[in-house]
Order: sequence, then C-alpha cells, then structure tokens
Amino acid sequence: MNIGQFAALTGLSAHTLRYYEKIGLLRSVVRNVSGHRNYAAKEAEWIGFINRLKETGMPLKQILTYAELRAQGDTTAGERQQLLEQHAAQLAERIRQEQAHLIALEQKIRYYQTHFSD
Repeated sequence: MNIGQFAALTGLSAHTLRYYEKIGLLRSVVRNVSGHRNYAAKEAEWIGFINRLKETGMPLKQILTYAELRAQGDTTAGERQQLLEQHAAQLAERIRQEQAHLIALEQKIRYYQTHFSD
C-alpha cells in the first residue's frame, strides 16, 4: 500500500512515517519501480507497538534501541525482554503515582462537597 493508505491505516502522518524510516524505526519499506514507498500490512502491527511504547512513555531513544535489537533477530530476545520489563516497571510506578494523585483529588472534591455544597 502507498504511504497515504498506510498513514490512514496507522493513524500517523506521512511525514511521521518518512521520519520513522529515516531514523531506522521502519526498515522494511520497499520502493516500487517509480520510487514510491510500498508498505506491507504487517508493518502496521509494528507501528502499533511503537505507538504503544510511545504512549506509555518510552523515550524515542529506547524505542530505537529496541528496534535495532529487533532487527538483529532472535539472538537479542533476552535483551528486548529486559528492556520491556524495565519499561513495564517504570510504567507500573507511574500508574501507582497517578492513582495516588487521583485519590488526593477525590478527597479534595469530597471536602468541597461536604463543606461548600448548597
């Protein structure tokens, strides 16, 4: 599929897809005889995983490290697992902190409801 179709499928802009290709996140993009990019549907799953890592706060530098390890094949599975485990631990801590913030906000809301409601 062309870049416009792939952008629509993944929810990313064509500019972002070109950037991902430039920095090495998308390595398997082929070009047709006229030089236009041709994306395979399987690459959408990889983009989905990249988006998940970004949305959960993994820095782009770490995502690039993961992508480099992924490109090296199965021999790096342990390193990739370790990277994901570290990220999961950081995410769990951030969720714990956010839950504590939510509890504090809810307590303050109850205070206002109790003391200032009509």
